[in-house]
Amino acid sequence: MVAAAFGLYFLVILLVGFLTARRSSRSVSDFFLGGRRMGSWVVALSAVASGRSAWLVLGLSGMAYAKGVSAVWACIGYIIVELFLFIFLGRRLRSFTGERGDITLPDFLESKFRSPALRVISVIILLSFLTTYIGAQVLGGGKAFFGSLDVPQAWGVVLTAGIVFLYTVFGGFYAVSYTDVIQAIFMILGLVLLPIVALVHQGGPGPLLEALRALDPRLVDPWALGAGATFGLLGIGLGSPGNPHILVRYMSARDTEILRKSAIIGTFWNVFMAWGAVFVGLAGRASFPRPDILPNADPENLYALLARMYFHPFLFGLVMAAVFAAIMSTVDSQLLVASSAVARDIYQRFWGKRASERVMVWLSRGSVALITLIALLLGYLGRSSQLVFWFVLLAWAGLGAAFGPAVILGLYWKRATAPGAIAGLIVGAITVFAWRISGLSGFLYELVPAFVLSAIAVFVFSFTKRGTEHN
Repeated sequence: MVAAAFGLYFLVILLVGFLTARRSSRSVSDFFLGGRRMGSWVVALSAVASGRSAWLVLGLSGMAYAKGVSAVWACIGYIIVELFLFIFLGRRLRSFTGERGDITLPDFLESKFRSPALRVISVIILLSFLTTYIGAQVLGGGKAFFGSLDVPQAWGVVLTAGIVFLYTVFGGFYAVSYTDVIQAIFMILGLVLLPIVALVHQGGPGPLLEALRALDPRLVDPWALGAGATFGLLGIGLGSPGNPHILVRYMSARDTEILRKSAIIGTFWNVFMAWGAVFVGLAGRASFPRPDILPNADPENLYALLARMYFHPFLFGLVMAAVFAAIMSTVDSQLLVASSAVARDIYQRFWGKRASERVMVWLSRGSVALITLIALLLGYLGRSSQLVFWFVLLAWAGLGAAFGPAVILGLYWKRATAPGAIAGLIVGAITVFAWRISGLSGFLYELVPAFVLSAIAVFVFSFTKRGTEHN
């Protein structure tokens, strides 16, 4: 019954990929941006689904199990930032890129700052972090296959990469966007149904909080983590303005006005799913007070454990599909963005300016295959490690700190220049690695200092002589 539920889920998303293949074959803009024809619901739900990954379903519920209600600060940060993106930055980005015909984030940066060098640097940084990100997500899919269906992890990695590759290579942005909507529905199902059932078994929110207070008063204290850790969790939201697989959602909108409606839809479900993940963790802590009771003593296995306890095998399969939905909705978006960097930002920009749209679409599909093979290799080599979420957080921070300040200041500050943007990209990326290697991440998530230093670099280097002349 569990396998049947998974089979139904995978059949639906593969079917969407094949049905959208024809629409994605008309041009590069169709393949990578859906021809800028996406509606409010598709933009909202695909942005929410692609931005969260398995971190929401497994990571946040595990964090709430370990830290209690203070885990909610991790949600508040990205919910507020993404509301700003929908209402303000996303509309300005859609307007600018629509007028200039920009399809990718490096397109936008070169167009905005009139610097081919900025395109090259942005592609190098983008591919460096995105391939790591995709490899970690593919590995997460392999682990989810193993935990749900007892499929060997190596085969789970292959199946995850293969399924995402099939519907992405055929359907392009249309397939990625529409399957993300379907996958958002599965995520909503899992993060609404499971916490409600878990709360009912605990007797409701009141008895649940009393049980947690009896275990440890810090579990119900939202300030228990201290100022540094709380600020670091809030800072997770700073990654959203710099992660290209989120930004392209706003660029794909039919027009700027639908993003207001998308803001309401996206924020509502962001809040709903975040609280669902937190309550899964809290209810799990009341049911299993000690971490050593959990499978492998790992709080990130809590979601699957509660789902198996409370649901019929078929419903368990559907709820567990939310884990794969979270993973695949991120992988497909990142795979498409990474492939656009190869086909559009490298080949077409520097060597294939006269290539026909048909040739470019097939080259884009070849780029999808190439990036998939790299991700598959990374996922296979890392299958025995415990580094999935470490790599996810590192890549999220790297992309957010490198691109976020350059995008924001480029759209809102008229004096921002190419030297400033280049400095911001380099400083943001280097700081993320340096902060992580130094061991300071235990004190403050590397995204926060890297984002701040990147913004300072954009500001300072925009006032250099060369930057002033460029302006």
